[in-house]
Amino acid sequence: MSEETGKNMSREERLAAKLRENLRRRKLQGRQLRESSGVPKEGDES
Repeated sequence: MSEETGKNMSREERLAAKLRENLRRRKLQGRQLRESSGVPKEGDES
């Protein structure tokens, strides 16, 4: 295998991809936490 495959993306691109992945994961965790804690969503007045 060549080292080229890991070098195709620049450092900035790799960091940006990791940040996006981390943000998606944290948003999902936050959503799951809110749902499991029973906090009503905005606009729910029931």
